[in-house]
Amino acid sequence: MRFGRANATTTSPIAAGRRGPIEAWQFAKAWRVSSRVLSVVLDAPLDTAFDYLWVATQEEQVPTKGQLVLVPFGRRQTIGLVIAVKDSSEIEPAKLRQLLQVRGQLPALSDHWISLCRFAAEYYQRPLGEVALPSLPKGLRTESTVALDRGLKKLAQTPPQPMPDTSVQRPQLNTEQHIAVDAIVSAEGYQAYLLFGVTGSGKTEVYLNAAERVLQRARDDGRPAQVLIMVPEINLTPQLEASVRARFPGLQVVSLHSQLAEGERLRHWLAAHIGRADIVLGTRLAVLSSMPHLNMIIIDEEHDPSYKQQEGLRYSARDLAVWRAHQLQIPVVLGSATPSAESWLHVSTGRYQRLQLTQRAAQNAQLPKVRLIDTEINKAADGFSPPLLAALKQRLEKGEQSLLFLNRRGYAPVMHCDACGWISNCRRCTAFMVLHKPERRLRCHHCSLELRIPPACPTCGNVDLQPLGRGTQRVEEHLQHVFPDARVMRIDADSTRRKGSAQAAFDAVHRGDVDILLGTQMVAKGHDFQRLTLVGVINPDTALFSQDYRAGERLFAQLMQVAGRAGRAGRTTVNDDGASQSEVLIQTRYPQHPLYQALLAHDYQGFADTMLAERRSANLPPYSFQALLRAEAKDLQLALDFLTQARALLPHQGVSINDPVPMAMTRVAGIERAQLLLESASRPQLQAFLRPWMQALRSIKTRVNWMLEVDPIDI
Repeated sequence: MRFGRANATTTSPIAAGRRGPIEAWQFAKAWRVSSRVLSVVLDAPLDTAFDYLWVATQEEQVPTKGQLVLVPFGRRQTIGLVIAVKDSSEIEPAKLRQLLQVRGQLPALSDHWISLCRFAAEYYQRPLGEVALPSLPKGLRTESTVALDRGLKKLAQTPPQPMPDTSVQRPQLNTEQHIAVDAIVSAEGYQAYLLFGVTGSGKTEVYLNAAERVLQRARDDGRPAQVLIMVPEINLTPQLEASVRARFPGLQVVSLHSQLAEGERLRHWLAAHIGRADIVLGTRLAVLSSMPHLNMIIIDEEHDPSYKQQEGLRYSARDLAVWRAHQLQIPVVLGSATPSAESWLHVSTGRYQRLQLTQRAAQNAQLPKVRLIDTEINKAADGFSPPLLAALKQRLEKGEQSLLFLNRRGYAPVMHCDACGWISNCRRCTAFMVLHKPERRLRCHHCSLELRIPPACPTCGNVDLQPLGRGTQRVEEHLQHVFPDARVMRIDADSTRRKGSAQAAFDAVHRGDVDILLGTQMVAKGHDFQRLTLVGVINPDTALFSQDYRAGERLFAQLMQVAGRAGRAGRTTVNDDGASQSEVLIQTRYPQHPLYQALLAHDYQGFADTMLAERRSANLPPYSFQALLRAEAKDLQLALDFLTQARALLPHQGVSINDPVPMAMTRVAGIERAQLLLESASRPQLQAFLRPWMQALRSIKTRVNWMLEVDPIDI
């Protein structure tokens, strides 16, 4: 790269060459003493660092590793991260471009944080700059320092907080909770704990007590300390944040997730980076936040697939959190009522220590009774079997809340014509266009294409087009017809599009302003509905026959989680004879299926052991390791040809590469998609193959867009 123009306070050695020999030598020596070469990574698809020349102005300190800098790159200016500082005598300065600015007002990012980003880059096969820079708030990645200066100024105006007041009311822990907290806080160095607790068993109380003791112990020792608590979805953050703030009114608690305004996210990130934030709550992006005094990591609902990023850097936040805990030699707690197959296997092999909560925390609270409604016998009309309707009516008469779970939004999955067989296919995707009746639109949930509902069949002209199947909007309509006096609320991605609308809806449920709550997976986990005693599940059977080997695991987790919303308040959920009033009704055509039989007994352990045995016999994860190369092109054959070429690039001993195939969803937004699956019994062997293979892939000149995903969860 060419050397940039010198600034007003310096003169380059090239210009000094016009001086006399002695004078020029002395000037060049002074130049080298007051300059350094900085190795900088950028947010660019180039797996290399770039060298820039830094020249000191008066009293300016030498930049350090971990600082952000503004540099010229091509014809633009961009923010980079310094990963090394070299003596300028190592490189001829005339060949370098000069640094434009050092963001010296921001403390440098730590070596531990850079190592975390480097590990993620190497494991997920991405350039370091494409991992480190996008993980920072946008306010740090702009040419202007206005947002950064404003954020630092506002942070400086907030005084440090003392530890929490011991007079704050704390629920009394039961024996199992005490054992779990004691084990976590007694860890010396790294230890991974799987907190396996039934729904409503008080896992949050274990988190809060462990966090309090870890923070207090550090304060007693005169050390700063921070705790990171992660949740899988944004809508779970407000409830947890309210609990944390109520417990720790004297601590600084911040949240990090994608729905924060940019200024707010920057301030929260800065509070964590500078060490002012004691507790950071966040979704998966929080795992890459800078926390220089991190002492413990907690991952709630660790099984949830939302922890896996599905765009850009396709990382698992759960796995990175465990690696980060090991790197820092601190404890990490993974909590779930339905642990992932990977975590369950780690317990059996001794990598994780299991802590178990077998009883619900609230006094007299019991797990709800699960009943299976055979829809071959109890025929469903408009999606509801007679026993489910009767149970809903009974709860309404008692003034209790009910929840209906249907993981399909919209009014109906498809519209069709009885006369000619036409169906509402998306013209840009291999998918149906979903009917959204209130908006009078057909909408593709993959490419977001919207069309008006046609007045007649586009093929034969038949005006009697009919919806086929049921989504949450259609079920809501039927509930309002059957129970006109009931207060029905639907919570799904359509009804909660506006910022704050989801939290407002959940607040209404908690206040008791809702009789029947209808929703998708948004309502299935993490919410503590105190008045809810009935859960009804509509049409769960489709997942039983999915080609995805993880479908059963996900369905079981969903049903266990949504079932756990019932009967959480002990004072209202037990009859005089001690029998549980709360119940879960699951409508199914296959009541004898082993998955449903395990649900009847709340037997996750039996289900998990059977699942792992099946995975082992089929040599599927977690007993093998996978990577998936995806290719996209206007023409499917182009994508398949690229994957065929990729398959033959290098010898692959110890790695099995399957044939290229079209993806299950072959076309999205007019782009054809195909994939190539790599498998290995050894994670190190797979990684050793991927590194040179990726270099070879980058050398292929092609019109195909491609991306590699390590440890894919959707195949």
